[in-house]
Amino acid sequence: MRPTLRLFQIASVSAQRQKSVSFIGLGRMGSEMAYNLFSRKLVESHGSARLVVCDAREATSQAFAQNFTTQFPGARIEIANTPAEAVLASSTVVTMLPSSPHVRNVYSEEDGIIPALRTLPPEAAASTLCIDSTTLDVEVARTVAAEVQDAGASIVDAPVSGGVAGAKAATLSFLVGGPKPAYALAYPFLTYMGQRVIYCGESGSGLVAKICNNLILGVHQIVVAESMLLGQKLGLDPKVLTSVINSSTGACWSSTVNNPVPGALTDKSPPCERDYEGGFATSLMLKDMGLATDLAQAIGSPLPMGQAAERIYADVVSEDQELANKDFSSVYRYLRVSGYSK
Repeated sequence: MRPTLRLFQIASVSAQRQKSVSFIGLGRMGSEMAYNLFSRKLVESHGSARLVVCDAREATSQAFAQNFTTQFPGARIEIANTPAEAVLASSTVVTMLPSSPHVRNVYSEEDGIIPALRTLPPEAAASTLCIDSTTLDVEVARTVAAEVQDAGASIVDAPVSGGVAGAKAATLSFLVGGPKPAYALAYPFLTYMGQRVIYCGESGSGLVAKICNNLILGVHQIVVAESMLLGQKLGLDPKVLTSVINSSTGACWSSTVNNPVPGALTDKSPPCERDYEGGFATSLMLKDMGLATDLAQAIGSPLPMGQAAERIYADVVSEDQELANKDFSSVYRYLRVSGYSK
């Protein structure tokens, strides 16, 4: 698929724009989410839906488009060179980006979504829905939401829980914040990509819920790693220990699904079975722990375990840079190799 400036030429008030959906950000999560959204939208529309992808790396967009059209011959999928092109082409835009700076860039900077919205006729802007599934700073999200709304469009924050496996299987949970009318508009699109859609409140509320959830997750993954190391050093078979934990009060997702010890889960294939490839990057977990500690400090809420976990993930990333892009359960490998004693 070749990028085309023809996207700029499409009349923004046309019926074609109303039938089009754009997805910006084709990383590990975004590519799987976009595939599910597009495939279900294509079926629902009996093949008439127009699909647009946009990524900072053109080769990523090209590869996605080629793979999708191989799976769905005849599908209309085009590549936008900029977020502005994506919103000019589609009345519904989903963004799944790494962090706050990327969201500011995609939405607010030159060739971004908000400047493009301001060029649309009022009725076209009013028919536009933005869904941002990035996990980012709450205040940044609220600022961007206010700017989108000021430009006449609707927006929800809809961060996800469920990881890459959930994105691939379309079993994600979406934690949604924003005005209820915008939530109602977003709901059908979110059901194409996930199993549960939970309305959390006004703009930013979905992010607060996601950050609190990942705070728990980040701490859990470290303590599961600690317990598995301790048990093995005291002579327990990791399969036996995992079976005990998963059928007892210590059971949690970090052990039952994302267990960090190769071979410990006989009925699943967590990232540790692939040298910790293909999961939720340690650097992203560090980012999320930082979001939690920043929020806690801002309002004076105690976070002793969260701050300790953040320091450990920071040490993992700085001391073993290979693990920064591997699944965060690789904290187990870091602890085992380093003999962490700080």
